[in-house]
Amino acid sequence: MALSALLLLGLGGGLIGFLLSVLGAGGSILLLPLLVSGAALPTREAVPLSLLVVMLLALANLGPYVRRGQFALKPALILGVPALAGSWLGGSWVKAGLIPEPVQLGVFSAAALVASWLLTRGQSSGSASKSRPALLAIQGILVGLLTGIAGVGGGFAIVPALVLLAGLPMQLASGTSLLLIAVNALVALGALGHWPAQSLPLMLPLLAGGALGAVVGQRLAPHLSDRRLRQGFSILLIGSALMSGLEAWKRQPPAEREAQARRQAPALLSTTRSHRS
Repeated sequence: MALSALLLLGLGGGLIGFLLSVLGAGGSILLLPLLVSGAALPTREAVPLSLLVVMLLALANLGPYVRRGQFALKPALILGVPALAGSWLGGSWVKAGLIPEPVQLGVFSAAALVASWLLTRGQSSGSASKSRPALLAIQGILVGLLTGIAGVGGGFAIVPALVLLAGLPMQLASGTSLLLIAVNALVALGALGHWPAQSLPLMLPLLAGGALGAVVGQRLAPHLSDRRLRQGFSILLIGSALMSGLEAWKRQPPAEREAQARRQAPALLSTTRSHRS
């Protein structure tokens, strides 16, 4: 692979490790567009590779939270068990060929936009209400499906769910999220049932960059504004959604793309005529 692509993967891994260390969530959602658009991998290889990297980086960032005892077992089980079921189901759908590649990328784009909205809501531990286990379990299923289909850890949705639906403070939610991300990714990888052997060397720059980013993030985290970090990450998520949406469009079968263009043509023509009039 070209040096520029390896450098891009290293920088992307660094950003992902940094975000996981300071937010406890979110960074892994940048992996799929990085592998699909940056490394030009087919989605079949990019998803399991993304899950592997997500799992390892989440475990690497979990250590400081475990040492501080920042993990909540009961909410982890309420959200985590349904998430595992969703991960297995989503991965099985992909394995069976029920979800085409453009749909996988489209699901990812929608998830990235939702993540952008969630991360800019300015949540804090003081905004949490009483625990709502039923909603937490439903959120777990949705997060698991997303993990199995799109190869992301789902921390961007897990952390807000633990804060708003389980009433956890932010640091406790972040530590709990990292463990759930790792286990969720492992289950989804098992459900997919294939190993991206040819793409495994790409893990080296991703993990090296991720380790460096995690170290930098852990040192800078006490001095960084949580609100500004989330706003900046929200912009990155919107960019990821647009990139993945473009890839989904390009990877549609030609016949479907032409049919979709024909369906859109009358609307575009009427819009043009209205502007002229």
